[in-house]
Amino acid sequence: MNTEYESLLKQKMSEESYGKLAALQNEKLFNFVGEYVTLCEPDTVYMCDDSDKDAAYVVSRTLELGEEMPLARPGQTMHYDGYGDQARDKANTKFMVAADNIKAMGDLNCIEYEEGLAEIRRIAKGIMRGKQAIVKLFCECPTMSPFSIGCAQITDSSYVAHSEDMLYRRGYEHFKSMKDKDDFFRFCHSAGRLDERGCTADLTNRRIYQDIETMTVYSMNAQYAGNSVGLKKHSMRLAIKKSGAEGWLCEHMFIMGCPNAAKKRATYFCGAYPSACGKTATAMLPGETIVGDDIAYFRNINGEFRAANVERGIFGIIKDVNAKDDPVIFKTLTEPHETIFSNVLTGPDNNPYWVGMGMETPKEGSNHSGPGWSEGKKDAKGNTIPLAHGNSRYTIRLEYLDNLDPEWNNKNGVLVKGVIFGGRDSHTSVPVEESVDWQDGIIIKACTLESETTSATLGKEGVLVPQPMANLDLISYPVGQYVQNNLDFIKGIKNVPKVFAMNYFLRNDQDQFCTGKLAKKVWLHWGELRVHGEADTYPTPTGLIPHYEDLKRLFKELLNEDYSEEDYRYQFQFRCDAWLAKLARATAYFKKTVPDCPAIVYETWDNSRRRIEQAKAQHGDLILPGTYK
Repeated sequence: MNTEYESLLKQKMSEESYGKLAALQNEKLFNFVGEYVTLCEPDTVYMCDDSDKDAAYVVSRTLELGEEMPLARPGQTMHYDGYGDQARDKANTKFMVAADNIKAMGDLNCIEYEEGLAEIRRIAKGIMRGKQAIVKLFCECPTMSPFSIGCAQITDSSYVAHSEDMLYRRGYEHFKSMKDKDDFFRFCHSAGRLDERGCTADLTNRRIYQDIETMTVYSMNAQYAGNSVGLKKHSMRLAIKKSGAEGWLCEHMFIMGCPNAAKKRATYFCGAYPSACGKTATAMLPGETIVGDDIAYFRNINGEFRAANVERGIFGIIKDVNAKDDPVIFKTLTEPHETIFSNVLTGPDNNPYWVGMGMETPKEGSNHSGPGWSEGKKDAKGNTIPLAHGNSRYTIRLEYLDNLDPEWNNKNGVLVKGVIFGGRDSHTSVPVEESVDWQDGIIIKACTLESETTSATLGKEGVLVPQPMANLDLISYPVGQYVQNNLDFIKGIKNVPKVFAMNYFLRNDQDQFCTGKLAKKVWLHWGELRVHGEADTYPTPTGLIPHYEDLKRLFKELLNEDYSEEDYRYQFQFRCDAWLAKLARATAYFKKTVPDCPAIVYETWDNSRRRIEQAKAQHGDLILPGTYK
């Protein structure tokens, strides 16, 4: 142990806190805490273990400091971020990379390593003066399992520490048992100088830098959880880099169970969807079970493709969560559980209200713009301020959910039999299509994934935006290598999962969505039948599609709806010109941004293009189901 740090920490920590840190006998952890206490200069340091006592201390601290305010229902609290700190700061979220490696990172947002380190240390110098730092240890995925990664966080925000305690498994005991005491992620966070409302004041100095060599994340002058809770997307970037080097996968995917009561079985699917493409809506489908809603680790365990949920909670967008569309989440949010709401309205009755909650809401209260909000209030630019921010959130523990899968915390994860890639386009992709194999699934389904801009996006509506793998913002090493690692992962897997593409946003000739919101349940259960070899398919130039009879039966059984053959023929016709354009867009995008793209990607797309052109010559632009051979 560094004797200089030992002396300093004994001054800053109580005897009990110092004893907890020293008891771990982890030199790397000890020196990490010492280094950043020296740099950031907090007045005191509190070390947490896994006890409920320490968790309660953090909550009491956040209430005492006003970082959270108690609401009417027991356990519920409200947190407000500053008006310019209510979404992820992509521009100032950067990878610290050696100068000679920056070019290989392509379009990823990078800063030269030494420059970034110098800048972040300058900003961090003395940033915690007058505050208490909290040190908490966590474990991503189930503790003491093949998936586990230890995490150490030092922060001057009790709100951040509280959020992480709800979102992640406590890791003090895990650190005690780690075989490799050097193998853990590190996070240093400060909310920085606070204004009169307790919100981050120095937003021009907001920086979220990720050191993917030492596996350290620095988040300075940030309070919104997407910027400050290091173990979420920032940690995911570290895990993607680590997994790429070690031969496993970290993916931006839900994990869910699809029960089949008639067959007395449950089948597990994972799914990646870009934002606003149906990811959470799929993971929370009525009648299905949830293992995790956001981040999955994949490992080959004894020849099986297994997945574990990194988290133990949900940090979810609350806009439009209502009793009709999201009954499980809505019920949880209106019960007296430990819940953090952020940037929604606190009504006169001291209850939370948000946009799209499906009930009458107050006309006044406190919200993300400050106290004294009333309907029609305008901001400094003359824009009307809604009762809640569009990116307002809730934080809950998974254990509160009625549909939580019993295997959610299994140390060996769950056995995955299907992987879904979901995009959004109005006129190209069919609602569900199976890939002929894993390679085609990754290259034709995942790498060509796109999302269509909506009215919620600045700029023109209906523009197709490349979203390969639904993970582009988070990939932390060259994209071509990442694609190759996905292709290689199945080596040694006995039963490779089937890959499906789903598109919930196909429109008809009247420019209306072809199906209702719950039709996704039918596409999922058709995938479940395919996994078990219990449904036939028709070939297309890019994969395999359902027979009408199977979908008709599923619509009736699952939704009590009649599904017409006319609708089926329209929805599942293959659109040659649209697919040729899609492949052309993907090829152009990869050639521009992925300099290390594996040759097999272009070869596969070229083969697909030839198949589509031959099919078009034989059948015309639109090919009805069952006519392509």
